[in-house]
Amino acid sequence: MHPRSILLIDDNDQIRVLLRLVLEEAGYCVLDAANGREGLRQFRETPVALVITDLLMPDSDGLEVTMTLRRESPHVKIIALTGGVGNLNLLEVAKLLGAHRTMKKPIEMAELLEAVQQVLQEGPRQQEPGSHVTS
Repeated sequence: MHPRSILLIDDNDQIRVLLRLVLEEAGYCVLDAANGREGLRQFRETPVALVITDLLMPDSDGLEVTMTLRRESPHVKIIALTGGVGNLNLLEVAKLLGAHRTMKKPIEMAELLEAVQQVLQEGPRQQEPGSHVTS
């Protein structure tokens, strides 16, 4: 697995193409998929260091992708994205399920590149101090 390899999963073709171009120009090796099911298939065939996934998609959404990746490949880094009003709870759920970072669309490209660099440099995901899950 290449340390600068990324799998980008987003059902919006325009966003996926734009993010892929920006990431490739920054020197990353990028694979992409139009939905969660295809993204998981690609990841199983060609594991990557980082998965960037949209949360709202048909055919296996980003939360399912995050849960599956955490179970099958706990070492992979995950950035979860979502757009639209009222989806901030989805970002919190993604964090609880194991996303290293969450971002709200529209995304500033400089902010995305900084997040990608930071997440790839981080060690294994650990629970933040003072945070806990209650039942």
